[in-house]
Amino acid sequence: MDIKVDYTLDLRGEPCPYPLIYSLEVLEEMEKGQVLELLADCPQSFRTVPEEAVKQGYKLLAGPFKEGPILRFYLQK
Repeated sequence: MDIKVDYTLDLRGEPCPYPLIYSLEVLEEMEKGQVLELLADCPQSFRTVPEEAVKQGYKLLAGPFKEGPILRFYLQK
């Protein structure tokens, strides 16, 4: 998979709901078409981040991928 990432947000160690809150705040500031790579390790993020991001009008390009305790998402504004 070849995704051009414009911004990486590393929220490992942040408890839920912060990965969701911070990723939505960053997406809001990004330019249309830009891609956010999100790294998190809060288990609830696996479901909440993609669901809420899509509800807010953003596109889930790929993920969530589970790499040990780390979750990786690619979201596009």
